[in-house]
Amino acid sequence: MTEFRLTQISDTHLTRRLQQLTDNFHRVSEHIDATRPDLVVNTGDLAFDAPTNPDDLNFAKELHDALPVPCRHLPGNHDVGDNPTAVGAPPKPPATEQERQKYLSVIGEDRWRFDAAGWSFIGLNSLIMNTGIESEAEQFGWLAAELGRINGRPVALFLHKPLYLHTPDDPETAGTAIRYVPQPRRRSLIEMFSAVDLRLVASGHVHQRRDFTFGHTRHVWAPSAGFIIPDRMQEVIGVKEVGLVEYRFQPDALEVRHVKAPGQTDVDLDSLIGRKS
Repeated sequence: MTEFRLTQISDTHLTRRLQQLTDNFHRVSEHIDATRPDLVVNTGDLAFDAPTNPDDLNFAKELHDALPVPCRHLPGNHDVGDNPTAVGAPPKPPATEQERQKYLSVIGEDRWRFDAAGWSFIGLNSLIMNTGIESEAEQFGWLAAELGRINGRPVALFLHKPLYLHTPDDPETAGTAIRYVPQPRRRSLIEMFSAVDLRLVASGHVHQRRDFTFGHTRHVWAPSAGFIIPDRMQEVIGVKEVGLVEYRFQPDALEVRHVKAPGQTDVDLDSLIGRKS
């Protein structure tokens, strides 16, 4: 295969009780049907809030299974809970092995690696990082073994949380720590990937579209496919819109296209939950 086309969606936040999110997902599905990539990757928060409403994850599974092309998934904090940080309040709810097992039973794997078009693709569960649960160490052991088999191929990393805002050494603050892979695991992850040719880090979580390069690694934040977060809750650090990202991988080459599916609407969280601003 000399070309591999991948579509990234993220933060679909699906639930049977919020039709606007389902409608936006259907518009995304129609676009995927029209463009027919080789693979769809959802980088997390498939469900609106699976830890408190497990059926959200079942509903998300139903809709993703109906996509017309193969799909891989990664968990987000609304799927398995959030990871602790050195600063700020403890996460509510925290990521636990119990929630991870629920995710695995419904969705399947929470980490993966495959090769295509001369690239290696790796997906990680970023929510168990910094938790100290057994599966965190297992994932890092698995990752070390997989990185040892890259054999010089460029690497594309997919995970729910971005690694950082601007640089690897960005300080953690109480207000922003939950947006990024927390320290000290962020540092460990970056050190591990320094041994390979990391060309792309693709994430979601922030509900803002962003695209920047640090060193020779391109960082792409996919927006939510479902809704935007109002400014009263989150400052603007990218572009607040719904949408998706399309990638075209070729040996030693990468193209990125930022897309909004026809008919997708910029649903605001306030209007979604009936809050008046």
